[in-house]
Amino acid sequence: MSSQGLRAHTLGDAAHPLEPQIAWQELHRSASDRYRGSGRFAWHFARGKLGRDPVFRALLQGGAVPPQARVLDIGCGQGLLASLLAACDAFAAAKQWPEPWGAAPAHTRYTGIDLMPRDIARAQQALATLEPPPTLICGDMRTTPFPPCDVVVVLDVLHYVDIAAQDDVLARIRTALRPSGRLLLRVGDASQRWGFAASQWVDRIVTSVRGHRAPPTYGRTLEQWRATLQALGFAVQALPMSRGTPFANVLLRCEVE
Repeated sequence: MSSQGLRAHTLGDAAHPLEPQIAWQELHRSASDRYRGSGRFAWHFARGKLGRDPVFRALLQGGAVPPQARVLDIGCGQGLLASLLAACDAFAAAKQWPEPWGAAPAHTRYTGIDLMPRDIARAQQALATLEPPPTLICGDMRTTPFPPCDVVVVLDVLHYVDIAAQDDVLARIRTALRPSGRLLLRVGDASQRWGFAASQWVDRIVTSVRGHRAPPTYGRTLEQWRATLQALGFAVQALPMSRGTPFANVLLRCEVE
């Protein structure tokens, strides 16, 4: 089926839930296309990252981000999650959200923080027409205040700061989260030696391609992450998040107890 035919099939007049794979194809297209006006790099990066990284689809499934949540995205880059959540709004309004995924993350309020000015500039350009507009902050997660929130998303960024700074960021996240809030944290499991090394190597390449210098990295084993988070009052569920890749990534779904 052509892309035009697929769009007509998925977004036609009939209001009914879509099959998950068809829904994901359309969500991917919609979220990526928002970057067409921000330059070839921004668009290709969005298409590649959203299409190849399993974590974005995982964030939409099982109610990981509930409706009307205040979402804080630490290390947001060019705001891919904000664009994806905006696409979810359209699917929910059309009553086409896949039933197996649970409640759609509709009507969320998004705040993104990133250290890199170029990434924030690309996000601001691509997301300028969203309503309500996302809050995009160029700042260091170690010093930028965290607003009160329902869900915090941190994907592959804590390893850029040392262990003491990681602990401080996690403690501040715990303070910012409301009762029954949720932290969605993807980390590398340092106990999986070769997968962890592969993820760090690719991470350095991607960082360089984005025009940034790759800083030193500080890893922990899965059990060390779990112990740290439990000490902060989180109940922790570990979900493998390396499907289709050689990496040792794990998504930690952490609930405030």
